[in-house]
Amino acid sequence: MTSAPPGHSTTVSRLPLAHLFRLTDVRGIFEHAEDDEPRTEHGYCVDDVARALSFVVHEAAMTEEGTPHLTALIGTYLTFIERAIQPNGATHNRMNADGEWTDVAAGGDWWGRAIGALGTTAALATEPDVVERATRSFQRAARWDTPDMHARLFAAVGAADALAADVPRLAGAARRLIRRADALVEPGLAAGPGEIAGSGAGVRRPTESTWPWPEPRLRYANGVIPEALIAGGSAIGNTHMFDRGLRLLDFLLGTVTVDGHLSLPGTEGWGPRDARPQFDQQPIEAAKLAQACARAWNLTGDTRWRDGVTLAWRWFLGDNDSGTRMVDLETGAGYDGLMPSGRNSNRGAESTLAALSTHQLVRQLGLTTETS
Repeated sequence: MTSAPPGHSTTVSRLPLAHLFRLTDVRGIFEHAEDDEPRTEHGYCVDDVARALSFVVHEAAMTEEGTPHLTALIGTYLTFIERAIQPNGATHNRMNADGEWTDVAAGGDWWGRAIGALGTTAALATEPDVVERATRSFQRAARWDTPDMHARLFAAVGAADALAADVPRLAGAARRLIRRADALVEPGLAAGPGEIAGSGAGVRRPTESTWPWPEPRLRYANGVIPEALIAGGSAIGNTHMFDRGLRLLDFLLGTVTVDGHLSLPGTEGWGPRDARPQFDQQPIEAAKLAQACARAWNLTGDTRWRDGVTLAWRWFLGDNDSGTRMVDLETGAGYDGLMPSGRNSNRGAESTLAALSTHQLVRQLGLTTETS
């Protein structure tokens, strides 16, 4: 499918799930692909299965007609995560193509993403058996803890979903996970008036003395930090946490918006002394920013957050530093990285789910998008 001419709306009502099905087998979703062919020798990981579960649960909630294909995907992904979580809550991440775990169960980002997906499933699923399975697995995984900030933040997002949806058996664990995540987000350096980058034109570039981010560099899946604070603060009624999330999202969106489009951190991260643009840019950055902005829009009604979702989808459509489309509109595949003169042609699970989930938000918010 060719790109739409500048200034014309792209009319895609629903991205196909063809590539998602191509990557998925009876166990889970394969992590990597060479071009559009799954690289089965690299196996699966909970990180991607959790992303896939969240996506299909949201998709099922948005779809009024019968969804046997989505029901099947939910069952496949949920079973994988159930198997990964051990009785003490420690969680495996990597499984080979023969169905054998190849790592030691622990509590890294994958643990947080698993809890996040389970909380969302318990909150949104309509089948009683799925809700019960997700609830039990959430409770089991919540027995574990980790000092890793990002892992706790991924968990807090799903915990907030469960709490907001009033899943009674998860209320205590969900509140605990949200508070634990908040405790690890240390404030950055204070900024003077007007020095935090905003989303408008002509904002001041942040410097080391005006850096409010809780880490010294923007690194990976940065949008989860403000999203967890916004969602968690709203769920437990902590206005300080909620407002801090909005301020960090304002900083993030303003920092990565350059000349009206997203210029995302590269694989090495971005700090206030670094040049722009950076490469390779990862689709997960656009997707997590979109998720944080959608969360903020739903809770505040402030149109700048809705516009942030539009910017993220336009990044996939080619409104980015290389002018390159990062999604295949005919299969729903996402490309693995934006490069200085094009893109990585591989279409793995993370990138595909980043594209699918961002477009899902566009549909949820009823947005129209343009390529320029």
